[in-house]
Amino acid sequence: MSRDFVLNSLTLSVVTPMYNEREAVDHFVARLRPVLDGLGVTYEVVAVDDGSRDETVERLLELREDWSELRVVKLRRNVGHQSALAAGLKSARGEYVVSIDADLQDPPETIGDMLAKARSENLDVVYGVRSDRSTDTSFKRNTAGVYYWLMRKLVGPHLSDQAGDFRLMSRVVVDTLNDLQEQQPVYRLVVPSLGFASGEVTYVRAERVAGETKYPLTKMIKLSVDSVTSFSAAPLRVATWLGLVTFMVCLGLVVSGIAAWGFGVTVPGWTSLYIAVLLLGAVQLICLGLLGEYVGRIYAATQNRPKFLVAFDTDEQEPMSTKPEAVSIEAAAVPTQLATHR
Repeated sequence: MSRDFVLNSLTLSVVTPMYNEREAVDHFVARLRPVLDGLGVTYEVVAVDDGSRDETVERLLELREDWSELRVVKLRRNVGHQSALAAGLKSARGEYVVSIDADLQDPPETIGDMLAKARSENLDVVYGVRSDRSTDTSFKRNTAGVYYWLMRKLVGPHLSDQAGDFRLMSRVVVDTLNDLQEQQPVYRLVVPSLGFASGEVTYVRAERVAGETKYPLTKMIKLSVDSVTSFSAAPLRVATWLGLVTFMVCLGLVVSGIAAWGFGVTVPGWTSLYIAVLLLGAVQLICLGLLGEYVGRIYAATQNRPKFLVAFDTDEQEPMSTKPEAVSIEAAAVPTQLATHR
């Protein structure tokens, strides 16, 4: 069966990045499968294992024995949620592609509404927008509010303030994303910036069904840094303005020093010198740090290393066993041209 025939015959692809989700896999499949079976369309589920250390892959392979529409794409190592999502988008072949996490905070039942809205209104993107986040902690709600407020200022007003990575996209949008050369993609910002016709479907955000959150504070901070530096040069402008303000302050200190010398006022000079050195040093380090973030991204882009490497894809090659050692052996036999994606 040719790839073009499979592509044209599939209406829907559901891409699900997973990292150490063994506790949530069964719950997720039990909710997702009846929804997709009830849509009356051809579909596939692309479960991308992001280098899990638990038995996520083994359980997915077991579930696949009774669910032929389930594909398992295992990455060789953990590359992060957004890069794992990129691997899923590269593998997906449906006319429409939905991205959803396996923790069931985003309800699979909403997928039908997304597909219906995209078809009836001829939309290329349908965002899942959270109308109620009461299940999240107060800290997470507040920090999320600040994040989206800042992103709307930097990226533009077209960004929804409550849309994450739960969305439906048409084939043309997915192909466009796959053609981009983003080294550190942040799809919740990339997709709106493309300008495709879009709509929204609201839902109530639920609690995680099992396991621990994969977005602790450290990863939330990293996402924020990637979001800002990937979409705006504003921090460099902040560094410039900070340098100008500091220069004016130092100029004022110079004028006051000259005036004090002219009036013969004798004061100890070490305090003002100490403050000036600290102030200038702090500003210089901040500016160098901001500049370093951009230089680091330029360096990564010039290296042109792949964002991810696929160990195996069950749609192209079946692993010999669900045992970890057998999976490793099978992964080693995958041809380089099939295993490497950019």
